[in-house]
Amino acid sequence: MNNYSRSTIEAQCSHQSLFAYLRADEVGVDVIAVGEHHRREFAISAPDTLLAGIATATKNIRLSSGVTVLSSDDPVRVFQRFATVDALSNGRAEVILGRGSFTESFPLFGYDLSDYEVLFDEKIDLFHKLLDEKPVTWEGTTRAALHEADVFPKTESGRLKTWVGVGGSPQSVIRTANYGFRLMLAVIGGSPERFVPYIDLYRRATEQFGTTAHPVGLHSPGFIADTDEQAKEIVFEDYKAMRDKIGADRGWPPMRRAEFESEAAHGSLYIGSPETVAKKIAKTISTLGIGRFDLIYSGGAVPASDRLRAVELYGTKVIPMVRELLADQRASGEK
Repeated sequence: MNNYSRSTIEAQCSHQSLFAYLRADEVGVDVIAVGEHHRREFAISAPDTLLAGIATATKNIRLSSGVTVLSSDDPVRVFQRFATVDALSNGRAEVILGRGSFTESFPLFGYDLSDYEVLFDEKIDLFHKLLDEKPVTWEGTTRAALHEADVFPKTESGRLKTWVGVGGSPQSVIRTANYGFRLMLAVIGGSPERFVPYIDLYRRATEQFGTTAHPVGLHSPGFIADTDEQAKEIVFEDYKAMRDKIGADRGWPPMRRAEFESEAAHGSLYIGSPETVAKKIAKTISTLGIGRFDLIYSGGAVPASDRLRAVELYGTKVIPMVRELLADQRASGEK
């Protein structure tokens, strides 16, 4: 498959979405990524456990977190859990590491937010060593040191595919490049074009560090229904309720319908019919030169039947259309 062939559905929803996960596998979606959250608006706090269940019921779809909050977890246990998912799925597991967009996990698991930076710095360094799947010697300030510690299970491929989720920090982009990890940009609002400098920075940094410049990924929220208006009406009230609840904690004003419509038309909200969403995704991929696009398809308490329909449309219509549009662009020399 070419660099533009990976499309993902990120799941942030109730256990009823298991049917959607299975359907995603059936209709040819490449990857499903499950986010880790520890608050009322999101049901999934242990994505690796859910992915282990999905692994035994699917055949082809890659299984990922989106993201695993490494700062408030133990790198050894994270590696072990995802290596286990990899074994259960016959090599289909990957992990997206990140700080997370919320901070509830820090006090929940006994971490001090004043250590926010050092926690991630040290833990990603240890995780990077673990990926070699050899005995590890490591010392830091956030957990006990390791001396020639061998960690099990191993993966069949010898290396767990690892991404780092970045929300827009140049320092995070440089760190990702330094370790040779894949870069996943979280673009949840505004024009995606503003992230072009971060992609350029990642490529320049990998060249300077002598690491691999992997194709960059991007994830953004969206939803698909049979028509544009249907998609908007299904999503708006639930999306607004979720957005306003989070916004109240962060000092944002309530979301207006005009803001929602503007994001759908010009920003990073991919909502509409299969044709509308496919054209917008293809434009983003082409403009940014990315290799993977993840659609966060559940924002708020959208009914399970509507989510299932969105998955079906994504796999059977949107993904094929995106690939066709990109192939036509390449054939005609368009940028």
